[in-house]
Amino acid sequence: MLAPTRAASFAAGARDTLPMIIGAAPFGLIFGALVATTPLATWHGQLMSLTVFAGSSQFIAAGLFATGVGYLVLWATTLIVNLRHMLYAANLLPHVGHLNVRWRALLGFLLTDETFAVTSSHFHRHPGDPMGHWYFLGSGLSMYMNWQVWTLAGLLFGAAFPRLQTLGLDFAMVATFIAIIVPQMARLPWAVATIVAGTAAYLCRGLPYKLGLLVAVALGIAAGMASLHAKRRGDAK
Repeated sequence: MLAPTRAASFAAGARDTLPMIIGAAPFGLIFGALVATTPLATWHGQLMSLTVFAGSSQFIAAGLFATGVGYLVLWATTLIVNLRHMLYAANLLPHVGHLNVRWRALLGFLLTDETFAVTSSHFHRHPGDPMGHWYFLGSGLSMYMNWQVWTLAGLLFGAAFPRLQTLGLDFAMVATFIAIIVPQMARLPWAVATIVAGTAAYLCRGLPYKLGLLVAVALGIAAGMASLHAKRRGDAK
């Protein structure tokens, strides 16, 4: 059997991410439409997608900016929401830790929930894949380009169709996240993080300013990281 080439691995990563791309498309469209209803300029929304590339954080940042909160609150809130990427990075590090800093920085920037789900599944099936980073790049870059296209579409059509956000398109992203989470729960750290975060979100749902979501994220990440470290200590013995 021939070893996979860079191009083949890149294409495989993009191909396997296609279902996630379809699910994320309405989310990008809604984000663009949301920006169109805030004091942010159109180019601000596109710049955010180009440089931040984190859907949940972008939604929160746009919403908070519209309310006039201080930058410290905005930064702290988006940081907490994105802390889950530490858990993703810890899982993928054994497979990409040998790469140079430029490769790791690029892959780290492209790391999203969808790309993590696809890439971690690939590394689980092919732990010694020498072209795994090209597969990672194909997945991440395809998601990145998809996000730019649909953000732009939302920005352009959001003003013309102000009720775009009420059409229920966000359900596609909910379904995508369910598809991401359920397979990962076969591994103990992810199951622990999911259960703790879900329970905390339910118990704290009455907190103002949706702070219950932030509490759930923080507790879920902490529980997942603790479970991951405990598992590694156990495996090392």
